[in-house]
Amino acid sequence: MLALLTDAERLLVAETEKANLTTLTEDELAALHDRIRRARTKYTTNYRRQAASSVGKVGGRGKAHGQNQRSRAKAEVFEVALANVSTALAAAARRSAAELKSERLAAARAAGATPAPAKATSTTAKRAAAPASRGPKAPVKTTSGSKRPAPSKAKKNAHTKAAGARRQAKRDGR
Repeated sequence: MLALLTDAERLLVAETEKANLTTLTEDELAALHDRIRRARTKYTTNYRRQAASSVGKVGGRGKAHGQNQRSRAKAEVFEVALANVSTALAAAARRSAAELKSERLAAARAAGATPAPAKATSTTAKRAAAPASRGPKAPVKTTSGSKRPAPSKAKKNAHTKAAGARRQAKRDGR
């Protein structure tokens, strides 16, 4: 299958070998992922367009299937390469997330090492330390009489908003 690729494409696929991926940083992997994804999308699109245009000429999808082998093979090569890079990128992202988490925890432990202020023991001191109340909240009107909106109402409202957004997106796409 690699014989179908140009030299530049062959070099791009060679970058996705596991030995090469282990030496790359997360940013380099993301850039490689983007380049591979663009190449895969290019050949997948080419394959679909060529197949769709040849259906009318040859009289059916089954007959048109065999006439577009090159683009399909290239799309498959880049699909496998993209899977390799995606796996390596996910592993690198997990590693960096774990490193960041450990750094945050270490910083929090270091900040927590300072002595905490003495806690208030009397009720008046506790009230003084508590944030001021904003006053009573106005009850939310619902059909069931509870102070909390019904979950079905919230779901309906969300559904209505989403439907409106879809309609607007459809109009904008025209």
